[in-house]
Amino acid sequence: MIVPVPLKDCPYDVHVGPGLLDQLGSLAASVVKPRRCALITDSNVAPLYAGQVEKSLSDAGFQVTILVSPAGEKSKSMEKASALCDRMISAGLDRSSCLVALGGGVVGDLAGFVSAIYYRGIPFIQIPTTIVAQVDSSVGGKTGVNAPGGKNLIGAFHQPLLVIADTDTLSTLPEREFNEGFAEIIKHAAIRDFEMLDAFDDLPALVARNVAIKAAIVAEDEFETKGVRALLNFGHTIGHGIENAAGYGRFLHGEAIALGLVAACRLSVEKAGLAQSDCDKILATLARYKLPLSLPPDIPVEKILAALQKDKKFQAGTVRFVLLRSPGDAIVSSDVTESDIARQIEALRD
Repeated sequence: MIVPVPLKDCPYDVHVGPGLLDQLGSLAASVVKPRRCALITDSNVAPLYAGQVEKSLSDAGFQVTILVSPAGEKSKSMEKASALCDRMISAGLDRSSCLVALGGGVVGDLAGFVSAIYYRGIPFIQIPTTIVAQVDSSVGGKTGVNAPGGKNLIGAFHQPLLVIADTDTLSTLPEREFNEGFAEIIKHAAIRDFEMLDAFDDLPALVARNVAIKAAIVAEDEFETKGVRALLNFGHTIGHGIENAAGYGRFLHGEAIALGLVAACRLSVEKAGLAQSDCDKILATLARYKLPLSLPPDIPVEKILAALQKDKKFQAGTVRFVLLRSPGDAIVSSDVTESDIARQIEALRD
């Protein structure tokens, strides 16, 4: 399956399906002339797929330098980005080189950011290996690293040349990492395609359906200036605050977003007229994938609120909160107050 991302200046395709890693070399050569390239991956993914990816690229004429970063959210930092740039310089990669990102969302964000800043920007290809990355973070060109004050606060828009989502890679995910990806799928269903909640059987088709949703939104609002792309932040305002306050690594990204979705759905019932039955269906689907619905008592509300104040979704101190009026009808609201958010975070403990 091929899903186009029809951007005006830099359109590209997302290939979705099983067995695509072996086709990577020829697919890559169709969008960029074979050259020296950095293959950035992490310590979890490298033993599984780095050799296969290197062979496919080498067979197509690419000269590959493999760079392995430690797995985990802590690698999304300026220090790690700088270290990768230094290693690329030492390996002789220059402005004529390209980069391939092999891994989950952390690798994609980090490697994409490196490709955006290295020699002021070199082309890159995304090979997402988790559900979160395949349905969400690998598409749309948002790259970046975390700052001590918040998630993804340092970054750049830098679109890939190509995205290869080999769904066979999802079979090696531990259950917890597999399940967390469904938070983003459920988010997409809530804001654009509610019937998708009843169509989770065919995994390649499900991934492609989600990529199509993300691609359409990105094409409409590439740089998040029209308010449309902000709808993808449904559940993320509080979710990112929880992820930061808990300390990166305690919750997987999708787990924190699941908690944010619970709070956002409840606020949508209160503030935007979402039917309670629709809220309940979203929460039941989260529960089906063993995603958390309650917040541990040791994470203070004040710490979450402090993290929210530094989040990108605040403008001039005012939160832009995404609410659902009905399934598929999301809006960006300025009617949600800090006290509303605090109350819903506290309600997550029940």
